[in-house]
Amino acid sequence: MKLQDRIDQVNDKSSTQQLQPEDDKQTGAAAENQSADLGSDRGGQPSGAQSGEQSNSGASAPGGALPTRSSALRRGVGRMLLVAAVAVGVAALMYWVYGRYTNVVVYDARIKADMIMISSRIDGWVTEVPVSEGNQVTTGKPLIMIDDRESSLRLQEIEAQRKSLHAERQRIESEIRMIDQQTRGRFEAARAALTAAQAAKSGMDTEMEQIRNDFERGQSLLAKKVISRQRWESLRTAYRLAGQEVLKAQADVAKANAAVMEAQADRQRMDVLRGHIASLSFDEERLTTQRQRQQLDLTDRTIKAPSDGMVDRVFIDPGEYVARGQRLLLLHNPAVIWVEANIKETDIRDVKLGAKAKIGVDAYPDLEVIGEVVRIGNAATNQFALLPSPNPSGSFTKITQRLPVKIAVPQTRGLLRPGMMVEVEIAITRD
Repeated sequence: MKLQDRIDQVNDKSSTQQLQPEDDKQTGAAAENQSADLGSDRGGQPSGAQSGEQSNSGASAPGGALPTRSSALRRGVGRMLLVAAVAVGVAALMYWVYGRYTNVVVYDARIKADMIMISSRIDGWVTEVPVSEGNQVTTGKPLIMIDDRESSLRLQEIEAQRKSLHAERQRIESEIRMIDQQTRGRFEAARAALTAAQAAKSGMDTEMEQIRNDFERGQSLLAKKVISRQRWESLRTAYRLAGQEVLKAQADVAKANAAVMEAQADRQRMDVLRGHIASLSFDEERLTTQRQRQQLDLTDRTIKAPSDGMVDRVFIDPGEYVARGQRLLLLHNPAVIWVEANIKETDIRDVKLGAKAKIGVDAYPDLEVIGEVVRIGNAATNQFALLPSPNPSGSFTKITQRLPVKIAVPQTRGLLRPGMMVEVEIAITRD
């Protein structure tokens, strides 16, 4: 019974709360009746009729207020909005499922570019840095200048040595020409004299042979007493004189031969000078090599842009001393960029070379770029980790690995910059 009493009390409270507005209306009606009664008393009119009408109107209203037209309209609009929200949700879910089936989606891809690190090949003091971060540079534009005074002086010294060798070479060549002119005639004359002496000796040899035969025949005739002794002595004298002439002819040939050898020795001086010229040629080549090396050193003191690009960082200021190999500047070519996306190994089978990719840039939500897959990595990214991941404990947790995929994208009004995050949707090519 107590429980039932509590339930009745709760129902009475709820009904009292629901009927409270109606009670307020009745209270207001009673106040109006009282004022009407007072008016009727004042004006002489009966108040029974008004009280009867009020009682009839109060009796015509039920226990609660009737629903209005505006509340029904609000409930209809709410139902329509709920149906629309459900339809939008279903459409979004279907679009997501369709996208996952027809595309490989990556949310953590980045824009990449060839970051060129400019370093110095020589040591020296920096005299000028004509560029700053954010400057657009072209191929061959000076980026950093290093003090080149000592290098220029060294180059001038080498050039002076080369000129000295060149002058010495010209002097020796002139001397060779002079010796050639001086010795050519003498050598030819000596050779002619040698030829004449050899010819005279040949004649004397023939004559000597004739005189010797005559002397021997006369000697035999003398023994037979056919000729006189005076005739024999004449033949002997002629034979002796012929022998002396032969000896003189031999001396003349030897003298002419010596003159030829002397003239030839003078001409051989030209060969010695030519050997000196060859030695000077080697020295000149050595100096030429030194000059080229020094010229390269002088050229390296003005560091120029290797290609068109944008200056990203400058690590040096004028007045600082740079060492060989020290990094000085960082730049990249904004016209040559690509997107590197790490694709899950479970999705890599659906990615093919030449597949189209839709690129969404986080920095520009309204910008959409179309790229093309140009390279698929041959090794997973974990193979390039600096620290290996051994498993000495024997416990193993499989983690899906990723393979890098390179996507070529065109530069769009210079908005795409290396390091930007992008979202990639690669169209799936199914066999």
